[in-house]
Amino acid sequence: MRSQLLLLAAGVAFVAACKSSTSPSGGGHSTTISVENNFFSPTPDTVPVGQVTFTWATPSNGHNVTWLTGPTTPGNSQTMQSGTFPATLQAGTYTYHCTIHAGMNGTIVVQ
Repeated sequence: MRSQLLLLAAGVAFVAACKSSTSPSGGGHSTTISVENNFFSPTPDTVPVGQVTFTWATPSNGHNVTWLTGPTTPGNSQTMQSGTFPATLQAGTYTYHCTIHAGMNGTIVVQ
């Protein structure tokens, strides 16, 4: 009985660790970045060379993606409340932010 309880507790802990969070997190290895109310998620993130898509969570305050640094300068997004914004990235580290909300920053490492 005790071993069954330990196994059950380990399973619950594993599921809890795998559950996605509604707060900012890092290192998601996803080519989709969620634009939420005052944060990007995941950030930082490591992705392969190619397209990254920013997806606005609904409902959302108006946000934009404005590039600060990187080996290339992709176009910036418009201020949006919903929808998606694709950006094609080459290898290197990119930083970006929302010009409307101080502290709303993100980093993508492209390998």
